[in-house]
Amino acid sequence: MNATIARTRFSVLDRSRTREGHAPGEALRDTVALAREVEALGYHRFWVSEHHGVPGVAGSAPTVLAAAVAGATRTIRVGTGGVMLPNHQPLVVAEQFGVLESLYPGRIDMGLGRSVGFTGGVRRALGRDRDDAEDFAAQLGELLGWFEGTSPTGVRARPSDGLRVPPFVLAMGEGADIAARAGLPMVIGDLRSRERMQRGIDHYRDRFRPSAWAAEPYVVISGTIAVGGTPEAAHRILIPEAWSMAYSRTHGTFPPLPPAEDVEARTMTGKERGFYESGLAGHIAGTEEQVAHELDTVLKETGADEVLVTTSTYDRAALLDSYRRLASIVNS
Repeated sequence: MNATIARTRFSVLDRSRTREGHAPGEALRDTVALAREVEALGYHRFWVSEHHGVPGVAGSAPTVLAAAVAGATRTIRVGTGGVMLPNHQPLVVAEQFGVLESLYPGRIDMGLGRSVGFTGGVRRALGRDRDDAEDFAAQLGELLGWFEGTSPTGVRARPSDGLRVPPFVLAMGEGADIAARAGLPMVIGDLRSRERMQRGIDHYRDRFRPSAWAAEPYVVISGTIAVGGTPEAAHRILIPEAWSMAYSRTHGTFPPLPPAEDVEARTMTGKERGFYESGLAGHIAGTEEQVAHELDTVLKETGADEVLVTTSTYDRAALLDSYRRLASIVNS
């Protein structure tokens, strides 16, 4: 048994990626089914995400989807990775998580991010603009206040008031500093940018202030991990997402995932090929032995408390097999 891996929690974020030839609703049902599978494999948390107006992602209402996941599972922690707080009124977010925690006590996590819409059109539809992300620290304080009963409005959030729903900050840009000053656990990625990730972790630990929510720093590192019976099988898991990223960079929209064999048969422009090959690079991918070695290295470098695996692919059987193989590494 690898002691470094054995003492680390492993969790899953599923972004409900749509697939070519499959309806968006199927992606949501796939997410719920995957939650049941990874619960049986012993993963610690299962989180869902928030995206608006993105053809490639069906998960637009994370607290609704989290309720479906929690209702379909029994023991795994369930949460969001994350609710994008600038898109919402903090009172409404508090109420939603209060309902979740009341229905599934002791199992709900509140992952929070500071992003606004992916495009200008989405931001206009949400009634938001880029500047709203700058108010994230204040919005976060207001949200936590609804649970602590400290709102200056005199209003009490029901049923959230007095409940303890663990908050996590998704550290993008200034997120590490905000998480540290608020004394909250931090989720940081991605595994492809190790130096940048390490700088964020060091910044967070150096500036962390203990709070009622966390007495000491807690670091969750996130990224794609693909495990296959051969290095080639693991590599194929990465192909659909790499192409979707390349397409979004060259066409301005993030599409459903195509089958790996369709991507391999495509004739790409030089620009597309560059983005595609970049999208394949830097992830943790390979056989169990290769992935175990790479995980041991990154965990020793970062001192992370938890790994949040964010892998998406077209082939759902290959994805589940990857999670099974990763669980065998963690539990060996």
